[in-house]
Amino acid sequence: MLLLKRALLTAAGSILISTAASAAAQPVAPKLTPRLRGLLVSEMVSVRTAAHGILDGLVNGDDASVAMLAQRVHDSFIMERSMTPRDRKDLEAALPKEFVAMDQSFHATAGQLAEAARAHERAREHVLFDRMTATCSACHSRFATDVFKGFAPK
Repeated sequence: MLLLKRALLTAAGSILISTAASAAAQPVAPKLTPRLRGLLVSEMVSVRTAAHGILDGLVNGDDASVAMLAQRVHDSFIMERSMTPRDRKDLEAALPKEFVAMDQSFHATAGQLAEAARAHERAREHVLFDRMTATCSACHSRFATDVFKGFAPK
């Protein structure tokens, strides 16, 4: 049953990533309040730092570090923990449902990566880390072309 659930999540994530990558870019930062933009930047910096550490752990065979950092990414809801009720309303008004779905998929994949690392399933760790970075690129190409100019339409 767990394998079926994982297969379904994998298929759903792949569809979501390919759909998002092909859709028109809609930068979200201009729609955010300055406070929300700051919280989002803080969360992205935290995720980026952890992702670099995960890559180091993967190439060094350090499953413990991969598990710890992937779990940190899974749990890194800086925005959610720091938002006021007004922030929540502003965020709901600014973010498209696709953004929220991609974010949820990303954090779920990080949790799966942490599980794989704790189980010393190195091949699966690499697949899941690849999926995480693909989700990052898909999201940035869809919702952050104003920040990541390499994804801006030419």
